[in-house]
Amino acid sequence: MMPASDALRTTNRSQAIAMLVLATAFWGLSFPLIKTLMLIHTRVDSTASSWFVTTYVLVPRFALGAFLLAVWQWRALLAGDIRSGEWIQGGVIGLFSTAGMLFQCDGMQYTAASTSAFLTQFYAILIPIYVAWRARRGPEYLVWISCALVLAGVAVLGRFSWSDFHMGRGEIETLIASTFFMGQILWLERPEFAGNRPARLSLAMFTTQTGIYTSLLLGLAPATGMSAALAAPWSSGPWIALTLLLTLVCTVGAYGLMNAWQPKISATEAGLVYCAEPIFGSLLALFLPALFSVWAAVEYPNETATWTLLVGGGLITTANVLIQLKPPARTANTEPHSTLN
Repeated sequence: MMPASDALRTTNRSQAIAMLVLATAFWGLSFPLIKTLMLIHTRVDSTASSWFVTTYVLVPRFALGAFLLAVWQWRALLAGDIRSGEWIQGGVIGLFSTAGMLFQCDGMQYTAASTSAFLTQFYAILIPIYVAWRARRGPEYLVWISCALVLAGVAVLGRFSWSDFHMGRGEIETLIASTFFMGQILWLERPEFAGNRPARLSLAMFTTQTGIYTSLLLGLAPATGMSAALAAPWSSGPWIALTLLLTLVCTVGAYGLMNAWQPKISATEAGLVYCAEPIFGSLLALFLPALFSVWAAVEYPNETATWTLLVGGGLITTANVLIQLKPPARTANTEPHSTLN
């Protein structure tokens, strides 16, 4: 018979994986949602720059998310019951997430939502490489095989051309975003923050992101006609409704699940679970864009399962699963969970 402690750990791990799969489904929904929001913004304000549109998708999402969490925890806020460690961890995670989302959302204006979803998973390869580097040993052969598969998948998705040695802006920005998401995942695993409370951590994270995104938005707003530029998206009912959906489901819901359940498993295992995100994103992109288009009066056709998506996405997913089947062995001086120094 399995000892009670082992059975409890198995149950907690299974629950954690189930909750993180649900979080990936929520994030998968965010890809067609964000794409639609940016198309609506471009329709109501054709003069807005891509970075301004990108930032405007993020500001209300995290500002409203922070407000909702603050209302939920108002007693704790009045009592000053947020630990310094929760502010520190939430702040650093917020910085990584902010940079990652800026590059991811801007890149999504130049590539398909499903392609963005698959390329974002590049961090699943970077994490075991980092763990091997931290342990002062070379990556195992499976790491190199997985890296080759990822590079091949990236080349197919990005329609890489050897003749001009060029990849699209959207694909490059998404890969940059993935490196920041890796930092976010690893910081959530730091053992010194194991006692942090998920709701407080999420509030600190969202507050950090709101401050940065708001500052960027004001800096990117046109000097002439700033008020009109800031007010333009709010004239669209679909933009407001989709922003609320993005906030409640893909932000408060998804990150709440991530911050609560990811610390119960290792970063390597979390990387495998998060590989489900592009699958959900690609499936939803097959039918949601047309529905959103009719309602929001934008041109956003459904994506199709092209050979580049199937082959490129399949290579990346295979690489991620392969590297997780035999994660790097832990040495005696390795922490139970991956950390950044």
